Amino acid sequence: MPLYQRIRDLREDADKTQTELAEYLGTTAQYYGKYEKGERELPFSRAIQLADYYGISLDYLAGRTDLRQSGSEDGICADERRLLRQYRTLTERNKGKADLFIDQLSDSQSER
Repeated sequence: MPLYQRIRDLREDADKTQTELAEYLGTTAQYYGKYEKGERELPFSRAIQLADYYGISLDYLAGRTDLRQSGSEDGICADERRLLRQYRTLTERNKGKADLFIDQLSDSQSER
């Protein structure tokens, strides 16, 4: 996944505007928009700022991995561990409902 696509997806998932991210980075919304369109190269210093802002690894931001956090020996980040613990407490019926809901979310995301 290209970097510009990833930073747009992260922003949209966080329900933030380009203006909010631009203010955080100390630039204009128009300039930030060029990062998301791939019209401007994202400077390394700003990539670090975005990784810190979203609590993700630079490798995730750069599209080198689909793991949001680095440093996990088994490849599972803290959020995924929390979800797994919660999932394991569900009844079999509710696990089926959760599976269906996750499938629906995944399908709708892949349609974008």
